[in-house]
Amino acid sequence: MTPFKVETKYSPAGDQPQAIEKLVNSIKKGNKYNTLLGVTGSGKTYTMAKVIEALQMPTLIMTHNKTLAAQLYSEFRGFFPKNHVEYFISYYDYYQPEAYIPRSDLFIEKDSSINSELERLRLSTTASLLSFEDIICIASVSANYGLGNPEEYKANVQKLEVSQEYSQREMLLKLVDMGYKRNDNFFDRGDFRVNGDVIDIFPAYYEDEYIRIEFFADEVESIIKYEYLTNNKLQELDEIIIYSVNPFVVSQKRLAKAIESIEKELDERLAYFQEQEKFVEYQRLKQRVEFDLEMLEATGMCKGIENYARLLTDKKPGETPYSLIDYFEAMDKDYLIIVDESHVSLSQFRGMYAADKSRKDILVEYGFRLPSALDNRPLKFDEYINKNAKFLFVSATPQELELELSSTIAEQIIRPTGLLDPKIEIMDSQYQVERLHDEIKKVVAKNERVLVTVLTKKMAEELTTYYSDLGIKVKYMHSDIDAIERNQIIRQLRLGKFDVLIGINLLREGLDIPEASLVAILDADKEGFLRSKTSLIQTMGRAARNSNGKVILFAKKMTDSMKFAIETTTKRRELQDQYNQQHNITPTTTIRRLDEDLKMEEYDDVALKHDRLNKMPKSERKKLLIELNKQMTKAAKDLNFEEAIRLRDEIEKIKKL
Repeated sequence: MTPFKVETKYSPAGDQPQAIEKLVNSIKKGNKYNTLLGVTGSGKTYTMAKVIEALQMPTLIMTHNKTLAAQLYSEFRGFFPKNHVEYFISYYDYYQPEAYIPRSDLFIEKDSSINSELERLRLSTTASLLSFEDIICIASVSANYGLGNPEEYKANVQKLEVSQEYSQREMLLKLVDMGYKRNDNFFDRGDFRVNGDVIDIFPAYYEDEYIRIEFFADEVESIIKYEYLTNNKLQELDEIIIYSVNPFVVSQKRLAKAIESIEKELDERLAYFQEQEKFVEYQRLKQRVEFDLEMLEATGMCKGIENYARLLTDKKPGETPYSLIDYFEAMDKDYLIIVDESHVSLSQFRGMYAADKSRKDILVEYGFRLPSALDNRPLKFDEYINKNAKFLFVSATPQELELELSSTIAEQIIRPTGLLDPKIEIMDSQYQVERLHDEIKKVVAKNERVLVTVLTKKMAEELTTYYSDLGIKVKYMHSDIDAIERNQIIRQLRLGKFDVLIGINLLREGLDIPEASLVAILDADKEGFLRSKTSLIQTMGRAARNSNGKVILFAKKMTDSMKFAIETTTKRRELQDQYNQQHNITPTTTIRRLDEDLKMEEYDDVALKHDRLNKMPKSERKKLLIELNKQMTKAAKDLNFEEAIRLRDEIEKIKKL
């Protein structure tokens, strides 16, 4: 195992040293649950990295959304460049689960769009977990959903060694059983091709490399790794292990047993529907499941194979399904689960099971799925929280659950930069839009940015239009805007393309904009989820990365949530100011790397660009693909993921042509 080693020019400062020591000692003593209460901008991510380094444990870091997961992935890749940092989030760009609405007799077919790069990263995670121990995996809630049996996945591999003998025919059949397809014409991820005694395999979890196996009769003469686009030789290997194309691929023996179980359950369920005289449900289920059985027998796969997960993994009804956490447990050593933004993440984990079950109960009742589909589910909260891991909850505002569970609570109030919590001002919400306009002009004059939170999408859009008409450079951001465009908007704000960003709930956890010195909360006295004490503290924290940080609460009355948030922030500010005076520290605005060279593609140019690509000769497009792939690889290595994502999308567009 390569030891975990944090590589950075920084060293622990402020409250970080005592927080790291306290948490490490607690976990080493065997305490299962621990909490890091760290204010915004106090370097919680760095503290997490130093805890991992001190404990030398494989680590799963979970958070509640993809944007935060991507940010953490980038940061931990930078902290641990010599270790295996993996990324595991839902691989759907778009996902509509199947559902049935009895009242209107409306069945909604499952519809999805799979992102091939995210699928590769997930497969890379499962393969790495069974190959290495120096693993840090950044995951979203999808880590709580069912996966295949890790033992079955580990057993269903093809291991090859130089100078050893293997039957080429048996090896090729094994690759087919593992989900690989023979493709001698268009070689792509998850394929293999054969040319005499040379077999090329493109592992499903590799990005732009493939493996060439050269035989002499039945003896492996060489194993060489090549670059996919250029066919350049990269590395000679003595041995290699090839894993399946997905964790649900099982052995022929296991598949045959699963098919037998599906047939038995189908007969029982059809008998039930016949007895209840539910003939529509009878016919519906018979047709769907028999088609799936034909596909499984012919190809080993079928659409919606996850609905048969319990039967494929030989679990009992109601038994805890396999998830990514079981891949950590298969390593047979202590591991750590860090729950980032735990005040939101744990609540989300708790609600996942009930929401999933209510939808599937109806599908089973009306004959769209077998009862075993109910066991294709996320973990129940008790199943999750009682896993054989050490837990570290991380939040600026931990809830009672984390605090009650935790043996140790380490506080991180003092920031390494010396920054104070923002000043808070309360203004009457009458004429709040006009008053905010005056405040915005003051901030913009200092070349700083403004974040504004409102309660509805409509208000965000209308307020943006109103301020724009007054000459303010402003944009809005809410849940209707996709993840990539969201990142572009944030980047443009930081670059100064516009000065004011208006949003709803997206301006809370994980939004890191040091250039923003003013956070304005409209209708702060409207008590509820968006104006709870937790939400207010998190939103106020967006101004804590700038030395001129200020928060304005527009309200007509003082609510309990406002009072708590103000008192908490004021108390922290006093402690931070006292520390700065004692240590002669001058607060400095957080500096976060921003590549000025990255230019945002203007949407008006897209049509012209596409037209040029259509007219480009095929040979030129191939050259362009090679060049773009090199640029994408370099951007990823430089941790410039926004540029890498843009280049990846361009490559996909050209491939479709």
